[in-house]
Amino acid sequence: MGDGRRVTTASALPAPEAARTAALLIEAQGLTKVHRARGGSPPLVAVAGIDFRLEPGEAFGFLGPNGAGKTSTMRMIACVSPPTSGTLRILDLDPRTDGSRIRARIGVVPQDDALDAELTVLENLLVYGGYFGLQRSVVRERSGRLLAFARLEERAGERVSALSGGMRRRLTIARALINEPELLLLDEPTTGLDPQARHLLWERLFQLKSDGVSLVLTTHYMDEAEQLCDRLAIMDGGRFVAEGSPRALIDEHVTREVLELRFADDIREASIAEVGALAPAPPCNRVDVLPDRVLVYTDAADDALAAVHAAGLQPLTALVRRSSLEDVFLKLTGRSLVE
Repeated sequence: MGDGRRVTTASALPAPEAARTAALLIEAQGLTKVHRARGGSPPLVAVAGIDFRLEPGEAFGFLGPNGAGKTSTMRMIACVSPPTSGTLRILDLDPRTDGSRIRARIGVVPQDDALDAELTVLENLLVYGGYFGLQRSVVRERSGRLLAFARLEERAGERVSALSGGMRRRLTIARALINEPELLLLDEPTTGLDPQARHLLWERLFQLKSDGVSLVLTTHYMDEAEQLCDRLAIMDGGRFVAEGSPRALIDEHVTREVLELRFADDIREASIAEVGALAPAPPCNRVDVLPDRVLVYTDAADDALAAVHAAGLQPLTALVRRSSLEDVFLKLTGRSLVE
């Protein structure tokens, strides 16, 4: 995972078809989505000509502020919203004409769980499996394995209404796997969960990825993207502003380290101005001012802090850290992640 450790849980699921084929799972070229306007307003271009590919076994993430085009892109991949223009192939099929065939081979984890709260955990799986025309014996056998995968065996007979938020998300993912999909789409899979629940869900998703399941996800968590995604695209205004592996994006767009400074309110503005005067010369390559702190991007954070002190500045706190995906996001979009 992101700290160099690898989860070594035994697989509870069979190897998906995606792991046994060399074909691209998704290929998009010039993909565009335009929403018709109402009341005389101009049409809204939600997705403005993006290109991307998904290889078998990959995890691909979409990052971006609200309104960047992530959800519109995911809806096109899920075959619930047709593209306006461009080409889109999913599992080597055209979603315009083969939507039902594609939906039978993918799993979707929506942002809202949409579980039946009055049914039990097991009943939610059994009912959902029936939508795919699977035999009841097959659905029941798969449900047992999926409950073990989601660590919900002991909750099988409980109503969904009694589950915690983390348990509901794990059940939603288990339900999306009932048809043994070749591709799993996840829309903000851990939003609203506490840290313990998030990490458990990451472990389950990492196991899926290790088992060869291909993932496409949107997320508001930079650490989630770094841990789960082989490649990702940062979207803004319906376009890709950057694409690559998390490490490659960090190396390309920001410095190796960041110095975070906080100043007392009575000297904050003057101190910010003096810190800004240190850039863009090394060791203070770039300075960004956030509402609560000042970020100094540098390849030598200790030298940058020495330069700050040499300028007569006395921050309340000074933190040296490694550059992260969040720094890339802030540089490229110029705004906070949640708007």
